[in-house]
Amino acid sequence: MYFFEKYAVNIINSVLFNTRISQTALLMVLVPTNQIPLGFKAPDFSLYNPLTGKQESLQKHKSDKATVIVFICNHCPYVLHIIDKLADIAREYKQKGVSFIAINPNDVENYPQDRPEKMVEMAKEKDFVFPYLYDETQEVAKAYDAACTPDFNVFDSDMRCVYRGQFDESRPGNNKPVTGKDLKHALDLLLEGKDIPEDQIPSSGCSIKWKET
Repeated sequence: MYFFEKYAVNIINSVLFNTRISQTALLMVLVPTNQIPLGFKAPDFSLYNPLTGKQESLQKHKSDKATVIVFICNHCPYVLHIIDKLADIAREYKQKGVSFIAINPNDVENYPQDRPEKMVEMAKEKDFVFPYLYDETQEVAKAYDAACTPDFNVFDSDMRCVYRGQFDESRPGNNKPVTGKDLKHALDLLLEGKDIPEDQIPSSGCSIKWKET
């Protein structure tokens, strides 16, 4: 935990220096991926795809090589910071047999920027080659122990989780290029049949906007 706290402080200080955002406000939104053991089986799901108007399942979209399930939304600055590169990488790795599935778990009543019609706009604008699904009940996000956007999960051919790390080291304001190198490295190792190190730097971003209970 000490490693992440030190890492998070560096991100916060960098963003503060470049954008003058208040430290209190930033601390409220910077949330890391939950640290849970790797190797869990991908929970099954069927979710609404606003672009097609249909329910679409994990079974339909999973790959027999590698499957990336990423929790995103429309309005989070951490998502918007990487979304173009994420779309490019998904396009590149689709040619290698890797499937990407994006899921929006946010409470759209309180965050209307994330409503399904806005999801359609983003999918078209960014030319997504992957489904962008709406987790209205938030049950899928809970099943995956998702905490932030973006939150990455990479699964092998047996649909066992082998990676829950960051996209790369770039964050809004730290002036580091968006490359997706950490995710790409994990996918390359997986496609080459090599082990992915379990020492992974977690993703971090906006908290998932949970519905009030």
